[in-house]
Amino acid sequence: MPLEAGLLEILACPACHAPLKDQDSELICTGQDCGLAYPVRDGIPVLLVDEARRPA
Repeated sequence: MPLEAGLLEILACPACHAPLKDQDSELICTGQDCGLAYPVRDGIPVLLVDEARRPA
């Protein structure tokens, strides 16, 4: 289930405060030096740095 556009506009990366973009079942940080990928579980974004996947 995709996130609502209004919700995505107000969410930011907890680590660097850059905007997030929706990709598959994750929210990807758009910050150049960050790039963390946060999971979305049951339609709820899990914005915890400890739960984020590091960039490849």
